[in-house]
Amino acid sequence: MHNKKPDELIHEGLKELGLPPLNVYVHAFMTYLTELKKWNKAYNLTGLKNDEDIIIKHFLDSLLYLKVMPDGEIKVADVGSGAGFPGIPIKIIRPETGMYLIESSGKKSAFLRHIIRELELKKIEVIEKRIEEIKVNQELSLPVDIAVTRALFSIKDFIKKASHIVKQGGILILNKGPKVKEELKIIKDIKYEIVTVNLPLSDIKRNIVIVNL
Repeated sequence: MHNKKPDELIHEGLKELGLPPLNVYVHAFMTYLTELKKWNKAYNLTGLKNDEDIIIKHFLDSLLYLKVMPDGEIKVADVGSGAGFPGIPIKIIRPETGMYLIESSGKKSAFLRHIIRELELKKIEVIEKRIEEIKVNQELSLPVDIAVTRALFSIKDFIKKASHIVKQGGILILNKGPKVKEELKIIKDIKYEIVTVNLPLSDIKRNIVIVNL
């Protein structure tokens, strides 16, 4: 336990990630934390209940994707967004990113729309469908540059389910724990790289897997 206030944990975590701990970011994450806990009582959005776990294992964990994302005004789809991870933390730090939050649960989609309004985020859209149902030129006007997901899919399943919404030459990004090598063994003819990073304020290591399409 860190015995620090939530805003201090966010501030320290951002610094550890090499991101500027600006007040605007800390304030946005504090609002996110408050609203997530409030909605969680009724909607069960996350199994994590205390502030420290939410900040480290949801907010900071989501920001690890920034380490491998290209700069510039890119379009990103967060597949199986749940309570907004990793899409909303990425959007808070990179507001220029076009973001699609793909989430089939009505309750979770309602929370996503609420938090987007609370944080006054622009260039972000909730698509309340399963990834298999989404078509380019319908729900998405154009293919995205990157599709990201957190704990929802195996690497193999994510390639199979999400590749159709990503442009040729785009990438898929997943955040994996220690069993990543077992998942990669069953994938053939796929170009990928792995970046191993430390989860801030913890002794946990994460493997960020980048699959080139």
